[in-house]
Amino acid sequence: GNFAHMMGYEQEGFKELMRLYMTIHADHEGGNVSAHTTHLVGSALSDPFLSFAAGMNGLAGPLHGLANQEVIKWIFEMRETLGVDLPSKDQIADYVKKTLSEGKVVPGYGHAVLRKTDPRFTAQMEFGKKHMPDDPLVQTVWRIYDTVPDILNGLGKVKNPWPNVDAHSGALLVHYGMVEYEFYTVLFGVSRALGVLASLCWDRALGMPLERPKSVTTTLVKDWLAGKDQIWGE
Repeated sequence: GNFAHMMGYEQEGFKELMRLYMTIHADHEGGNVSAHTTHLVGSALSDPFLSFAAGMNGLAGPLHGLANQEVIKWIFEMRETLGVDLPSKDQIADYVKKTLSEGKVVPGYGHAVLRKTDPRFTAQMEFGKKHMPDDPLVQTVWRIYDTVPDILNGLGKVKNPWPNVDAHSGALLVHYGMVEYEFYTVLFGVSRALGVLASLCWDRALGMPLERPKSVTTTLVKDWLAGKDQIWGE
């Protein structure tokens, strides 16, 4: 609640949203860029501030820290193109197919690890149903959820057609009037600090060693290209 107050938001709903947001964005696994970078730099016994700063430099990359902004941008572009605030599922389906036909991806869908609906998406959807069930933007997010997975599954080459955490968070923030989209990454960073620095404490307590990636030789690359080595997968 105090964090919301410092940002100038006094609505109880927004304070509850921040509690949810801070929890689900803290850290979901060590493989993402910001969490892994913090761990990597911290493994050299760097100061926690330096380790976290390195992680935030990773979060600044658009493929990691701009995901929910890309979702909101895509939804707004869709609504502007269609000329409606709440597109029908058929309209959404046509727009999704148009997006895919242009060689683009549907923002907010897919995850490197998960193979089902991200539980963090579900938590936000339940929050929306409780606090803003009639919001057209939030309803659009739900209609996209009802539409996109079947289309992506039909392509036959998408491993995870389900929404991730970024598919919903932006719509909730917009509902409460937070339209400073570049600030969304800052919120992400504040939340991520809770998870990665707690993990860093465990790294120190357990005496985790300096992390050193394996080297890749020219011979290994040649064998992999020739199909003789599957060290990088198929």
